[in-house]
Amino acid sequence: MAASTIIWTKIDEAPALATYALLPVVRAFTRGTGVEVETRDISLAGRIVANFPDNLTDEQRIPDHLAALGELVQTPEANIIKLPNISASVPQLEAAIAELRDKGYDIPEYPDEPDTDAERALQQRFAVCLGSAVNPVLREGNSDRRPAAAVKKFAKKNPHKMMKPWPESGSKARVAYMTGGDFYGSETSTTLTRPTEARIEFVAADGDPTTLKEGLALQGGEVIDSAVMHVAALRDFYAEQIRAAQREGVLLSLHLKATMMKVSDPVMFGHCVSVYFAEALDKHAETLEEIGANVNKGLADVLAKLDRLPPEKKAEIEADINAVYDHRPPLAMVDSRKGITNLHVPNNIIVDASMPNVIRDGGKMWNASDELQDTIAMVPDRSYATMYSAILEDAKANGQFDPATMGNVSNVGLMAQKAEEYGSHDKTFIAPAAGVIRVVDATGEVLLTQSVEPGDIFRMCQAKDAPIQSWVELAVKRARATGSPAVFWLDENRAHDAEIIKKVRAYLPEHDTDGLDIRIMTPDDAMRFSLERIRRGEDTISVTGNVLRDYLTDLFPILELGTSARVLSIVPLMAGGGLFETGAGGSAPKHVQQFLAEGHLRWDSLGEYCALVPSFELIAERTGNRTAKVLADSLDSAIADYLENGRLPSRKVNEIDNRGSSYYLTLYWARALATQVDDGDLAARFTPVAAALADAEATIVEELLAAQGSPVDIGGYYLPDEGAASAAMRPSPTLNAIIDGML
Repeated sequence: MAASTIIWTKIDEAPALATYALLPVVRAFTRGTGVEVETRDISLAGRIVANFPDNLTDEQRIPDHLAALGELVQTPEANIIKLPNISASVPQLEAAIAELRDKGYDIPEYPDEPDTDAERALQQRFAVCLGSAVNPVLREGNSDRRPAAAVKKFAKKNPHKMMKPWPESGSKARVAYMTGGDFYGSETSTTLTRPTEARIEFVAADGDPTTLKEGLALQGGEVIDSAVMHVAALRDFYAEQIRAAQREGVLLSLHLKATMMKVSDPVMFGHCVSVYFAEALDKHAETLEEIGANVNKGLADVLAKLDRLPPEKKAEIEADINAVYDHRPPLAMVDSRKGITNLHVPNNIIVDASMPNVIRDGGKMWNASDELQDTIAMVPDRSYATMYSAILEDAKANGQFDPATMGNVSNVGLMAQKAEEYGSHDKTFIAPAAGVIRVVDATGEVLLTQSVEPGDIFRMCQAKDAPIQSWVELAVKRARATGSPAVFWLDENRAHDAEIIKKVRAYLPEHDTDGLDIRIMTPDDAMRFSLERIRRGEDTISVTGNVLRDYLTDLFPILELGTSARVLSIVPLMAGGGLFETGAGGSAPKHVQQFLAEGHLRWDSLGEYCALVPSFELIAERTGNRTAKVLADSLDSAIADYLENGRLPSRKVNEIDNRGSSYYLTLYWARALATQVDDGDLAARFTPVAAALADAEATIVEELLAAQGSPVDIGGYYLPDEGAASAAMRPSPTLNAIIDGML
């Protein structure tokens, strides 16, 4: 691959729709500059099709682009714009398969409850499409995630209006977490002194071993750990919080990440469903088992499976389920108007998006009456729950945060080479019986072991030494570049963190840290330290493991900027290339729903705009292409104009949406290229383009607004029709003529 090629990922939902409007502009502007832009399909539908080509026609088949990109990121030539993709839960996977089958793709159905070896093998084959299937493959570097300076400046000058006050009379809201029996309390960890190959095995009470995974290559210096969620303790915790919410008169809400934690969190979600609705579910347990109702998919799956019953029996079970609400605390609602609760579908509530909203909304969530009400937010595992508790308690004591004055918390995240991919990999298992699950090396030495009871959730994770060294180096570089304190969020009382702390202390002296403020603090203390600085308008760098990276880079941007989609993640790949991630897609489904209903896409492509700047800069640095540097500088200037003029998408129909925003970005970029003095040929080329875009502003805006206000049919959700989606996202003939005329 040429060093001047940018790979633009084809993905899902709102960012995929936005690409139909933006990518033609990027290709038109880069034509003839020595910069090529190519696409690779890593969407959920694309991953399914690529992994199940057996019965497809030649026209339907596509290469395994994810695997190809996995090879590319291990080379210096990698330059990838990675947009948010679906981390699929089982219900999402099943919906995507159903859509593909409806369109004539002969994809096998997902065997939710496999009975045969063939079905179990098929389920395992589908596993590569579930959860965080993409990120571990592409993230061959650690992340540097922060808003661009222009974005933060704009956010302070034009603070978002979504923050709701914390009541001065006090709040009953709190974060509830387990005090024992969770992953945090059971974790064991070790650092390997030599490379080896290991296996994970379950040993029953009678001593009979069963291999769960084998051929696990481990490196010298690698940190490995194991932990168990004891489901008896988990269920006791849920029952206790249900009673507490009832007693305190507040909403009950559960906050997990069933999309990324594809094995552990759906099971934890299911236990909450079964405890809350125990009276009805236990009464009809035999019938529900016969029809295949699966609480791990939420109450919605139980209700849907009732359609398999005679009407009288269905009505009886529905009545018993509805009766539960009469003597249970009210549940937080996902959609009050449709009666969809927090326990309906596991992927409806994603902790890194839902908990920031609890803080933003003054400790409240929506109730069945479509009103905000105090909530108990259950985040069962203490590994991360306590830092959410710290920020909630700070807000209760000190009031709501002010986006006009608050400082920034950026992040340096350990994630290279699948570091700390908790729950997102093939090393998480449900204990089949009482016994132990252990990790055994090639010599037979037991490296890690956990006692388990039936149904307990075991997980093992890894963090290789080279990514840890790179992570420490990146933290020092960011501290030096910004002058801000860099805080490692590590808890010496947690087994895994204790091993990481040893490495941080060993590697920091290898770098020049004179004059830098670098600290190691527990997540609770690090949160409180950062919040004190935020309220003074000061910036702080959070240096975290992978999961906290994910959570914090939603939490702080949502409070500071109103959305995490406006944050850029620069991933300097360890092989020398670059991966540029463009923001979070947690809200993308709601954006698509609005677009299909009323033709308005409120997705903000600011993350994509910002990602292109360092992507162009990487090409200029690598190849000496001065035109690429001009493209970067002019785009950076255009982004500042875009923000200064308030061209962000509105949330309301018949106002500017993503298409209008991309038009204005295009106008400002063309204008910047036309007026710059570093490349005369570019200036000459873009002078008439900028004039045409400016002269046609009224017509283009009118044509874009005229496309709103009515339902839109793009021919599919997971696999939209290319022609229909492109037409819907490029509804201005005037704009299209200008852009297409450049190609």
